Amino acid sequence: MNTVNDTRSLLDRHLPLLVGLLAALLAGKALKKMFWTAFGMYWALRASGIHPFG
Repeated sequence: MNTVNDTRSLLDRHLPLLVGLLAALLAGKALKKMFWTAFGMYWALRASGIHPFG
């Protein structure tokens, strides 16, 4: 019985950290994808003769 309680308390202690790390990883991937998409769109517009920022 002590093993089950120890395992449960270990999971309860570390689950918020693991969920936070997973959320940070997914947010980082989303930001990276958004940056490269915007960068690609900027260069595509620039190559077609439209200069978005001057």
